[in-house]
Amino acid sequence: MTVEKIENVLKNGKGFIGFTVAGDPNFSKSVDYVVSLAESGADVVEIGIAFSDPSADGDTIMKADLRALNAGSTTERVFEMVGKIRERTQVPLVFLTYVNPVFKYGFDRFLAKMQSLNVEGIIMPDMPLEEQAEFVTLAEKYERSFIQLVTLKSGNRIPKLMSRASGFVYVVSSLGITGARKKLTTESRAIIEKIRTLTDLPIAIGFGISTPKQVAQFDYADAVIVGSAIVSEIEAHPYDAEHYLENMVQAMKAAR
Repeated sequence: MTVEKIENVLKNGKGFIGFTVAGDPNFSKSVDYVVSLAESGADVVEIGIAFSDPSADGDTIMKADLRALNAGSTTERVFEMVGKIRERTQVPLVFLTYVNPVFKYGFDRFLAKMQSLNVEGIIMPDMPLEEQAEFVTLAEKYERSFIQLVTLKSGNRIPKLMSRASGFVYVVSSLGITGARKKLTTESRAIIEKIRTLTDLPIAIGFGISTPKQVAQFDYADAVIVGSAIVSEIEAHPYDAEHYLENMVQAMKAAR
């Protein structure tokens, strides 16, 4: 079965994207949890590849990365895990990782592997705009989406970012690193309005969104991204989180 393109899955404007770290608490349960997110209603699932210095991530995801690394996480094992996920679900998948593991594996080789496993896209928060040209060209070669991040401070860089965007646009809801927040601002509304004049791609918003009430707050985005709240449930219930994830996703989907 062919995996549907991300932009098609999110085009109805009510999307939900869930995130989990590959190998947390181990690779077998990670497969179960990605499948659980998909079956509970996640339109896209982001899979984090554990890294020792995740500069965009807060304490919750950093600890998950460490648990995954202790469980033996490597890029090759993550690909093996995706192969097992693909035996059970065709939900669109996106990797979230950092430049170092991808560069070490080889850009061309990494993207070819993504293509063979039907991983639709990749997010690399630490690859600056000025250094993207080679990777963007290769991503186009393999028909993979290199998803661009737009922050509250992107300003006049937004048109250039949009010229390279594919899959969906990831808008960062607040300054700083990932992690659940008690209060979120809606400063992103103006940025999303600007992005809509530059691209027809779906726009997803993330960083800090952790409750159905916060999900509803961003009704002007095409999708919301929830990461740390999901990772926290897995931390609290490492080997039996399926029911908790199902309840969370369904509640957040209902808030869309």
